[in-house]
Amino acid sequence: MLTDEQVADIRRLFHAEHWKIGTIAAHLGLHPQTVKTALQVERFHPEPGARRKLIDPYVDFIRQTLEHYPRLRATRIFEMIRSRGYTGGVIQVRRLVAGLRPLSREAFLRLSTLPGEQAQADWGHFGEVTIGRAKRRLSCFVLTLSYSRALWLEFFFDQYIESFLLGHIHAFEDWGGVPRNILYDNLRAVVLDRHRDAVRFHPRILELCAHYHFDPRPCRPARGNEKGRVERAIQYIRHSFFAARSFTTLEDFNRQAKLWRDTIAYGRPWPGGKERTVGSVVADEQPRLLPLPANRFDTDLIRPVHSDKTIYVRFDLNDYSIPHDFVGKPLVIAASQSQVRLLYGAEVIASHRRSFDRHQRIEDPAHVQALLNHKRKALGSAAGARLAHAVPAIDDFLDAAFARGELIAPLTRQLLQLLDDYGSNELAQAVGEALDRQTPTYASVAFILRRRRRISRHRPLPAVDLSRRPELEALSVQTHNLEVYDDFSKKKSSH
Repeated sequence: MLTDEQVADIRRLFHAEHWKIGTIAAHLGLHPQTVKTALQVERFHPEPGARRKLIDPYVDFIRQTLEHYPRLRATRIFEMIRSRGYTGGVIQVRRLVAGLRPLSREAFLRLSTLPGEQAQADWGHFGEVTIGRAKRRLSCFVLTLSYSRALWLEFFFDQYIESFLLGHIHAFEDWGGVPRNILYDNLRAVVLDRHRDAVRFHPRILELCAHYHFDPRPCRPARGNEKGRVERAIQYIRHSFFAARSFTTLEDFNRQAKLWRDTIAYGRPWPGGKERTVGSVVADEQPRLLPLPANRFDTDLIRPVHSDKTIYVRFDLNDYSIPHDFVGKPLVIAASQSQVRLLYGAEVIASHRRSFDRHQRIEDPAHVQALLNHKRKALGSAAGARLAHAVPAIDDFLDAAFARGELIAPLTRQLLQLLDDYGSNELAQAVGEALDRQTPTYASVAFILRRRRRISRHRPLPAVDLSRRPELEALSVQTHNLEVYDDFSKKKSSH
């Protein structure tokens, strides 16, 4: 079974270097059918019309190629440099290969590069910034084309592998092509383990290489100076762009960075000739880059998540809402620099704008409203059923209360208590009166019930019907002075 490293190497040699399947199989010691399986193609048709040059600029390239592939035939090297612009004949190539072919393989890194041949990548640290209540580490991904010194810079709030991959993709799309190999320091995002010359690459980097057909080349341990061009580019960014510059959002800062790159960095003199600028040289280098694939590589951060009891899922210091139907179910979060999506299987159940603040609740109002409606219906299936039987207008009352902002669960419990205290008839009349007054609250219903009870206890006596005794209508009773009774009671008590 092929390893990820072998698959990436096969695809690079086939798509980028245009080696034949038989040559790749012989070099790697594999069966041709195994190589075809890795490529998932039957044959290769080389692209015609490459520009041509003399052999002198290609001596360093041929030397390094032979160091990595000492058994490679001169005719194959001739095809490789011809695709890079060589216009001479194969005889000159054979003579040069005969003198340069090494007896053993040894790591070799040239100092001069051909157009489109190499780039160098690294992270730059730019301190901390405050986003709301959160402190985030600001990092800058930098990718530099070794020939033209053209650079791509992009700022992130982390150095995750997803951000590292995204920086590559944005650089490739900005240049309209891909360099044939990229030189790295021994970053954890690139090299998982290393033993002498043997390197175990990060699987996601190998996926990126297989997709864009470039070769990853880590520096030798403790030899970071081998990627001096990107190191100098980071220092240039630090002093020419970053110093004394403010920004509001990360998107705003990256817009400023690209404007600075296009106007200042591309306008500086090219180290290979002061009469030209970096911008003019990169325009000549772009046709030498490998073409972009038809589809973009997916770099979203993918992570399994779940919610326990609430409709919120925690990610990167913040909470994001989901529909209540998916609470407790296994979900997957897919996060980019601007968006957070929640997936259940292949279904996207929620999508939010990503926040780099902390302790924020990012919610979709529809998720909250659906939960409230669900809760109200659930209450109606249990305790609310008793209310609905006793009070016919209870559904209209609860709808009006919910629209007013009342909490349905405690309101239902309170109405049930009033039902026990006053009975269904009294409660039904009180609820109807509260609806008429447009005061669908517990306090209003309780007030109406208490008022009705007071009135019933102090109800006035009914008027006497004297229609059958008309003589009594003219009856007059003399009112006596009540002080006489007081004097009488005092005299009686003295005896």
